[in-house]
Amino acid sequence: MITILDGSMGSELARRGAGSATGLWSAKALLDAPDMVVQVHRDYIAAGAKVITTNSYSTVPSYLEKEGLADRYEELTHLAGELARRAVKESGEDVRVAGSLPPLSESYRPDLIPDAAESLPVYAGMVGAMRDNVDLFLCETMSSGAEAAHAVSQASAHGLGKPVMVSWTLNEEPGNGLRSGDSVADAFAKLQDFELAAYLFNCTHAEAILAALRELKAITDKPIGGYPNRLNTVDPQWTLDNNIQIGMRDDINVEYYLTMAERFAESGASIIGGCCGIGPDYIAALSERLVTTV
Repeated sequence: MITILDGSMGSELARRGAGSATGLWSAKALLDAPDMVVQVHRDYIAAGAKVITTNSYSTVPSYLEKEGLADRYEELTHLAGELARRAVKESGEDVRVAGSLPPLSESYRPDLIPDAAESLPVYAGMVGAMRDNVDLFLCETMSSGAEAAHAVSQASAHGLGKPVMVSWTLNEEPGNGLRSGDSVADAFAKLQDFELAAYLFNCTHAEAILAALRELKAITDKPIGGYPNRLNTVDPQWTLDNNIQIGMRDDINVEYYLTMAERFAESGASIIGGCCGIGPDYIAALSERLVTTV
């Protein structure tokens, strides 16, 4: 059985005119368009997602401080959880809410990961802010084994015993491990002190995820999965606010995405969704295809 995750929140909000990939990014919608955040969640639920993810990817101090709001990160993280829970209640569907614990600096930048002394209190605060409204925690877009351990440790310590999943982001060259250079096996080993519900890969090309799933399947019996993006290869010096443009791959249409999702499933994945650039139309097609064929 395949569990369908949702797709991107940030790029979907930007497509609908709420927020952009600068400054507060998707957190801006929590302040200016909370009903739109709920609607995006509901659209994913209507598309067939059985797990939706809180809009807390950018409710971290490093992003919020750009607008002088760093001290409100727990308040906004709590709001993200409330809006996701509201969407589930309004839908009337049996859907779980995953609390997103993202990178605390920049995505895809293992060189900018804060150390444990800085990271652990922030992750603890985010977990505490979300735990009453979520069913599980998703430590996502982790670009190194150490970064994942920071997030996982705090979700495990402060999450009221709720399940914790980890999702790493990979080098775009299939078989080359995480963006930090850690191998999949090394990253996995760094988390063996924790009881995790699932191991995933995200915000990476589907081709790299497919190769990594095959590696992961050989070392764990736990559920595995992936949720790829449609982004072009990311420049190693990219940050949210600099002038380096990423853009979307033109070759990843719905049919190509479905083909890769089927290959994920054939390689052992039981949890599949989408990341940047993957919207409700992709998730609806995924739900229909996998329900029909798996």
